[in-house]
Amino acid sequence: MELRQLEYFLAVAEECHFTRAARRMHVAQSGLSASIRALEVELGAPLFLRTTRQVELTQAGRALLPEARRALGSIESARDAVAAVQGLLRGTLSVGSLQCLHVVHLPAVLSRFHELHPGVEIRMRQSGNAELVEEVRAGRLDLAFVTRQPKIADDLRVSTLASEPLVLACAPESPFADRESVALEDLAGQPFVDFNADWGTRDEADRTLAAANVERRVTVEVNDVHSLLDFVGFGLGVALVPQSFAAKSTRAHFVGLRGDVPVAETVVVTSNTVSAATGVLLDMVLEARSGRLHIAG
Repeated sequence: MELRQLEYFLAVAEECHFTRAARRMHVAQSGLSASIRALEVELGAPLFLRTTRQVELTQAGRALLPEARRALGSIESARDAVAAVQGLLRGTLSVGSLQCLHVVHLPAVLSRFHELHPGVEIRMRQSGNAELVEEVRAGRLDLAFVTRQPKIADDLRVSTLASEPLVLACAPESPFADRESVALEDLAGQPFVDFNADWGTRDEADRTLAAANVERRVTVEVNDVHSLLDFVGFGLGVALVPQSFAAKSTRAHFVGLRGDVPVAETVVVTSNTVSAATGVLLDMVLEARSGRLHIAG
């Protein structure tokens, strides 16, 4: 079994298409197909179900997929280790993040990383918390910035970047706006504006209100902070949001919570073994948090 065969197999598995996979790997489709067939002969099982419309993994292909990712990831880590010893960084750095990551200005940090290490290709995507964590576990992301989840697989490393209390966001005309603080029980029957499921602090708000025995109706669902605050500011509902949202320019008013105040915790998730590029970026993030990293602009 050759590494190139595993690379071709992974490309086809992710693209679900031989032509796109060949284009991605910069090889002729005939050569890629021949390599896959040779791999199937060696393993004694078909890896793909081929039809005129699509390509799907067989049971054998699904079994091989995580092992192929691990094998290729180990090779990449070995190359990174050698490059690090030589004072170089190379390869690809795949980053995932929740929207509106307030604990660090990620675009600025990634820009500085690219300036210092132009040999590393940076890939970036935003998604929901659980999906990003799964992408790290599957090896498709090197690290992800997410809101802490109750259960994260033991084979992942979780490091806390920041913790902050949740507060109530409401319209200026809301009866809550003039209060010094609000009890969670007072929110029963209120319409809520919140993120889509698994997005941002939605899960934390769900858990918090359920623990307080407060049934709620989420009447407006969004996937970005500014829309959430706009809907709240114009009276379409209230929301539980991180305290840092109060620094944004918005019509919404922010009120503290009484009692056992829930906390939103932002964490970075990686595998237990990180590449040289991932380690460098994590150090830069920590330096940016502490103010030791100078970023122009």
